[in-house]
Amino acid sequence: MTLTIGFSPCPNDTFIFDALINNKVDTEGIVFDYRLEDVETLNRLARSGELDITKISYGVLPLVLRDYIVLNSGGALGKGVGPLLVSRKALSEEELSKSDVVLPGIHTTAHLLFTMAYPDVHHKRFIPFDKIEDAVLNGEADAGVIIHENRFTYASKGLFKISDLGAIWEEKMKQPIPLGGIIIRRSLGNDLAKKVDRIIRRSLEFAFAALPELPDFVRENAQEMDEAVMRQHIDLYVNDHSLDLGTGGKAAVWQLLMVSSRLHPEPASGSFEVFL
Repeated sequence: MTLTIGFSPCPNDTFIFDALINNKVDTEGIVFDYRLEDVETLNRLARSGELDITKISYGVLPLVLRDYIVLNSGGALGKGVGPLLVSRKALSEEELSKSDVVLPGIHTTAHLLFTMAYPDVHHKRFIPFDKIEDAVLNGEADAGVIIHENRFTYASKGLFKISDLGAIWEEKMKQPIPLGGIIIRRSLGNDLAKKVDRIIRRSLEFAFAALPELPDFVRENAQEMDEAVMRQHIDLYVNDHSLDLGTGGKAAVWQLLMVSSRLHPEPASGSFEVFL
């Protein structure tokens, strides 16, 4: 059986899925046809139902629950891992409310956290996450919300941190930040979904066991990223919640769904199980 799967080329995802994609672990007869895309593209693919399994921003989850269910393994959730709002200089809240802000995607968790923290900012544009830092540096935008490896590079490039959106979430909600999860098509059935969940966990356990070595698959897709940054990226975004959401992780995702439904009231109609 062949299943399509989508995830990002970022080190946390390629670290998790390397062994699964490259046949380093038992895939129980499943062949995974993979697709590497930025997170907002993955969100769009999930909304159109093009992939059997895919990484998504938890911000888009309410819109895809009709067709997909959340797996326990493979996601990104934790403390101190949230998006950062940066600019070339300090901005007051009044200045920020009139500023042009770039974000990584309308249905990303980053946008959801930004909207929760700054509901009065309306001049927003959405561009690929890896273009945001340069857009702010070049004066194409007044401020930007950065994610992934840009957390480790913005200060050295002279950008100023206005706020840590993850810290705002943690302080208000008393929950870790649900950034991205792995979803699988409901029509595949629970038995197959449990098998895929088991294989993803097996793949990550293999990667953890091989540390401190990094898979070639990570390096090949890291877009000329420095190896120290790759390791920081993995250390920050891959943790016990990536192995298994657990009760605490599910509670955090549920909290995010509640906030999302208030800020962006456009979930799919109906009532669905969220988690496998």
